[in-house]
Amino acid sequence: MSGKIIAGGIVAIAFAVGVAIYYLQVYYYYDDVSAETEDIALTLIGGSPEPILAENIEAINATSSPIRYRACFTTTLSHAMLTETYEIYDGAEPLVAPHWFKCFDAVEVGTALEEGRALAFLGQKDLAHGVDRVVAIHEDGRGFVWHQVNEEIKK
Repeated sequence: MSGKIIAGGIVAIAFAVGVAIYYLQVYYYYDDVSAETEDIALTLIGGSPEPILAENIEAINATSSPIRYRACFTTTLSHAMLTETYEIYDGAEPLVAPHWFKCFDAVEVGTALEEGRALAFLGQKDLAHGVDRVVAIHEDGRGFVWHQVNEEIKK
């Protein structure tokens, strides 16, 4: 009889730890951040980051990792103007956002990048050691921002 109680206790503790780990990873460390227009910037060709026209900005971040930043916005800038002015980012791979951050769909953004319906630009090189800020902009003006590990860390 006591073996069943001990086994039940172990299962209950394991379940509680699992719920705590899930909560910490998906909810606890993330904060809504009031992104300002200046936070949405692209790197000029051969230059430094410059804020772009952006509206309806929603952003989240976490202090636990430099790659947890995600943002969504809209812009009226055309792909033609963007490609002539700002640095293209090769190898953009959108990272999945928490399910509750509804505006950021990494699969949709990745598919749009592959199909050419969206373009990826360098937001800022080495924002943190080995981490770049990447900005993808759809043809319809929807934009997405995330932090991505660059080649310095991937080696």
